[in-house]
Amino acid sequence: MRISTRFLAAASLVALSLFSGSAMAEEKLVIGTEGAYPPFNNLEADGTLTGFDIDIAKALCTEMKVTCTFVTNNWDGIIPALQAKKFDAIVASMSITPERLQKVDFSKKYYNTPPAVAVPKDSPIKSVDDLKGKIIGAQTSTSHANYVEKHMPNSELKLYPTADEYKLDISNGRIDAAVDDIVVLTEWTKSEAGACCKILTPLPIDEQINGVGAGIAVRKGETALADRFSKAIDAIRANGTYQKINAKYFDFDVYGGDAK
Repeated sequence: MRISTRFLAAASLVALSLFSGSAMAEEKLVIGTEGAYPPFNNLEADGTLTGFDIDIAKALCTEMKVTCTFVTNNWDGIIPALQAKKFDAIVASMSITPERLQKVDFSKKYYNTPPAVAVPKDSPIKSVDDLKGKIIGAQTSTSHANYVEKHMPNSELKLYPTADEYKLDISNGRIDAAVDDIVVLTEWTKSEAGACCKILTPLPIDEQINGVGAGIAVRKGETALADRFSKAIDAIRANGTYQKINAKYFDFDVYGGDAK
């Protein structure tokens, strides 16, 4: 059977179009997260990842029309792991700080909440001034640890690999206070595990330390990917997806009041 060259050319164009569409649909990204920072990201006993960060990341991947998989990494080594190309982006409540901007690029923020101090319910500590000479716990390599170093120099800072570990020590009376994100501390103090403690006070945001919100980190120079995430953040806020995820976890707008 003879087939015309015109038919073959048309068939080739169709095949090329289908191949191109398939290739675009198969774009994949690996997302790195910590898995130990509820309610933002947490690795459950059955191995599933849950939390606000995870749901936001999934919504952004859907908006960007990419297939995303998740891997967990200890917080202290998460930026080196990104630089080593173990994953393509970090979605783990990472604050956009001047220090980190020297190492990675970021999308725009996807939420912004202030730090806070938590103390035992029976603590004699009534104000930040009373923290002088006290032991304050914070997670290592975080803006909250840096905040204590800068703004509470007369206190003793004790660092922990994960938030769970400082929570255990404050509940057992081994430290006097803890500094972390206000949402993390509030959700913990409302739980059975955190019944020991209360929020002492929110702390003023220091943008040089706390940054301008949590963003999605990518390797230095990969600004095109960062921009895609930023556009997707705008899109899910415009179409209501962000608000639905927000309502699943919080009774207030976690995005924050400014547009940075």
